[in-house]
Amino acid sequence: MKEIVSAVLSDSARAEDFAAMTVPDSYRGAVVLKHETTMFAGMATADKDPGKSVHIQDVPTPEPGPGEALVAVMASSINYNTVWSALFEPLPTFKFLERYARSVPGAQRHDQPFHVLGSDLSGVVLRTGPGVSNWKPGDRVVAHCLSVELESPDGHDDTMLDPAQRIWGFETNYGGLAELALVKTNQLMPKPAHLTWEEAAASGLVNSTAYRQLVSRNGADMKQGDVVLIWGAGGGLGSYATQLALNGGAVPVCIVSSNEKARLVRAMGAELVINRAEEGYRFWKDETTQDPHEWRRFGARIRELTGGEDPDIVLEHPGRETFGASVYVARRGGTVVTCASTSGYMHQFDNRYLWMNLKRIVGTHFANYREAWEANRLIARGMVHPTLSTVFPLSGTGDAARAVHRNEHSGKVGVLCLSPEEGHGVQNAELRDRHRTSINLFRGPLSC
Repeated sequence: MKEIVSAVLSDSARAEDFAAMTVPDSYRGAVVLKHETTMFAGMATADKDPGKSVHIQDVPTPEPGPGEALVAVMASSINYNTVWSALFEPLPTFKFLERYARSVPGAQRHDQPFHVLGSDLSGVVLRTGPGVSNWKPGDRVVAHCLSVELESPDGHDDTMLDPAQRIWGFETNYGGLAELALVKTNQLMPKPAHLTWEEAAASGLVNSTAYRQLVSRNGADMKQGDVVLIWGAGGGLGSYATQLALNGGAVPVCIVSSNEKARLVRAMGAELVINRAEEGYRFWKDETTQDPHEWRRFGARIRELTGGEDPDIVLEHPGRETFGASVYVARRGGTVVTCASTSGYMHQFDNRYLWMNLKRIVGTHFANYREAWEANRLIARGMVHPTLSTVFPLSGTGDAARAVHRNEHSGKVGVLCLSPEEGHGVQNAELRDRHRTSINLFRGPLSC
């Protein structure tokens, strides 16, 4: 592993040098274990601790098969699916691995007593399997997390509709929170040259997800001038959605949970900001009863900021806690575009406000390769910036997941894998200098 790291850091190793390196028989990865899936039984979600279920251990190195690549991972990041995996919610991810192993020839190796987590990476290709022509050892890459077989006609217009679509590192094994990772080569994209390894690893999942939700015709098909309500605008998904809205000529209304996060979204260029903690919105009277009075109060506040306009688009991801309010405040004919559900999957809303006002609810889930590539292109051109706030070592992956679970973070939380320290990997210093302030915007007092 030292030879690999040395070659990456040297910036002078060639494709043939990486191809000639000995790949280690095992590597360190952040894993959850099959025999521990009941360790949090009976506990409330908020009381579960990913720091107790995520372990760093050696795992055997998989051999890349047809259309696959083995990547030396320099850095990765924490996404909410890592938190779900570590909490074994809504079900243990080993169920996904077992199903994958049964349904796809050659996938049996994914069904293990361990699950290597992680749906982001930046790194260098070490090996490619048979049939790969677009990527070679030594290529600097990031990876999106769509793993798809494409044997069904359903996926050939939009690969996210393929019935065999899976999220790498969540529904497959050998994810990115590790020293090595196994990916399909149609997950790979060029690493943005002006970013460090840890910065480049921060954007793949959330930026692509936000792009599909807002910009793509598979999501809300956002246009110039649209008023876009963005929940959690200072967090991982919301911080990219805010940039995409601003970049596309829309008018973001940013919902945040603290004054510090309000400062961050204003620094990105957003002018309309609601600190929901400060303004005390409580959309539920109790566990079973929502409060329409609070919906109305929230809607009035939005109109106050926008000059009387309701949101054309509501970017939803908190789920149960906010969904009733989101449906209510969307404008007549507006769109609520939803993914994730970090506060709960069972959404409730008053259908009168949907059906009688001709609103739409659109479900989105990650992005297809084309959408992910376009989202990565915006990063590479310096039009959208990583919102990395803090970085943990691989040994601290459990602590990093705990910080995300408890919402003790802003933007994205990164993890160094093979990179020995922050700051390595920049190849385009000129472009970096031009955007240095924006790149470092989230590296402030909210860092964990």
